[in-house]
Amino acid sequence: MELRIIQFMNARLLVITTILLLVISGCGQSYNPELDKDCNGCDLSRADLRLADLTEAELQNANLTGADLQGADLGGANLTGANLTNAILTNAILQYTNLNNAHLTGADLTGKNLSATDLTNANLTNANLTGTDLRSANLTNANLSGANLTGANLTGAGLTSANLTGSDLRYTNLTGANLTGADLQGADLRNAILPKADLHGADLQGAFIGGANLTGADLTDAGLTNAILQYTNLNGANLTDADLQGADLRNAILTGADLNGAHLQSAFLSDANLRGADLTDANLQEANFIDAYLDGVIGGGDFSGALNVPHRYR
Repeated sequence: MELRIIQFMNARLLVITTILLLVISGCGQSYNPELDKDCNGCDLSRADLRLADLTEAELQNANLTGADLQGADLGGANLTGANLTNAILTNAILQYTNLNNAHLTGADLTGKNLSATDLTNANLTNANLTGTDLRSANLTNANLSGANLTGANLTGAGLTSANLTGSDLRYTNLTGANLTGADLQGADLRNAILPKADLHGADLQGAFIGGANLTGADLTDAGLTNAILQYTNLNGANLTDADLQGADLRNAILTGADLNGAHLQSAFLSDANLRGADLTDANLQEANFIDAYLDGVIGGGDFSGALNVPHRYR
């Protein structure tokens, strides 16, 4: 009888100790943001945090995998290194949130206000960012491969060295965005808005850029091999030393563009408008200029190896 009582008391003590440890650690179901929002490194996977007030909470490296954050206010919270894979973020507030190094693979962030949010080094692979407000957001070195950014607003956003391979950027506003060294191979930029965007050294090989507005954009040293640029507006753009070999520039507007030292071998420029463009030292071997407009071209341009150059320009 005494042995049974001792066993029962020991079991009860173990349960109480476990509960106390969970409460002290602030993890799992015991986490109560009304008492204490901060929970760095906690395991909050699948936690029910609907409508929770997590403004300015410290949740660095927290595991929020599959957590339900519907309607939660995470404004100004620190989620550096947090794992939000498969988290439910419907109607969640994330403005000014620190998501540096956060894991947001496949996250649905449709239409959210993420303006001025820190997403440096964040993993947003295959994330849905359709119509999302990312004005002035910091996405330096972020992984956005395969992400859907259709119609998103990235005006003034920092995307230096970001991975945007295969991403959908149709109708996306990237006015004045910094895409220096970004990887945009195979990305869909059709009808994207990129006036004054900085694409210095960006890799756009095989990208679809038809109908995009790149007025005054900086594409110095950019890789545009086999890129599709039909009807693209490159008025006043800087394409110095850009690699446009095999690029499709049919009906493109290149008026006043700087193509000094650009590589245009085998590029298609039929019906393109190059009035006032600078072709100094540009490589035009086998570039096709059928019905192109070349009035006032600066530097003369060596058309000796080019194809279908209108007689008046030879």
